Amino acid sequence: MNLAYIVESNRKFEELVEGVEKKVAENGFKVLYVHDVQKTLQDKGFEFPGYKIIELCNARLAHAVLQADKNIGLMMPCKINVYERDGKRFLAGMLPTLISEFFPDVALGSAPAEVEQVIRKIIDEVK
Repeated sequence: MNLAYIVESNRKFEELVEGVEKKVAENGFKVLYVHDVQKTLQDKGFEFPGYKIIELCNARLAHAVLQADKNIGLMMPCKINVYERDGKRFLAGMLPTLISEFFPDVALGSAPAEVEQVIRKIIDEVK
């Protein structure tokens, strides 16, 4: 099962992070938080390459899926990760359409597909 849409980029790490944050806003979503995983692990004494988790949300779509089942909140907010591996940089976005596989009896309408389309668009525009 593929859990993410992943693309490689030749852009600098921080350019990717800034690009995602900008495109999230341009697409009607909001950045809720940016987790600097590299810094967190380095502060604990572990070496780790660049890795940031960008949490994003659209209130209208979040409300729709949470109305359908509050437990879907376990899979929220949506995320786009920017990370380095073996000297290369990647963007990885979760695939919200997979929520239906975890909640097969919940009618989610088009919300998961709408969000997934935006996540893919953001990644494609930033790469």
